[in-house]
Amino acid sequence: QVQLVESGGGLVQAGDSLRLSCAASGLTFSSYAMGWFRQAPGKEREFVAVITSSGIATNYADSVRGRFTISRDNAKNTVYLQMNSLKPEDTAVYYCAARRSSGLQSRAPEYNYWGQGTQVTVSS
Repeated sequence: QVQLVESGGGLVQAGDSLRLSCAASGLTFSSYAMGWFRQAPGKEREFVAVITSSGIATNYADSVRGRFTISRDNAKNTVYLQMNSLKPEDTAVYYCAARRSSGLQSRAPEYNYWGQGTQVTVSS
């Protein structure tokens, strides 16, 4: 049984930083590209960042590029999202997702497995 468990969310002020973690189990982690998505109240789920199975390549949404960094530790079956210079518009539930592929993909339907999400709230 595949499980993705996010952690690290919380309430912070604008300009602060947070690091999200997503621990994976029940899959061959190093064979999966990993993505982060987010969903704000009343909005559709949107792509945030993705990293290839090897960790060599990454891609980001324009709204977070330069502020967020995705990384992974295949030895720990964990993917991270370092979020710096947070803004109120970053407030959302953040989800990690796994895709049975090595490549970069920003479309949510292309992902095979999803976590339950962790809330990030940024106050102004």
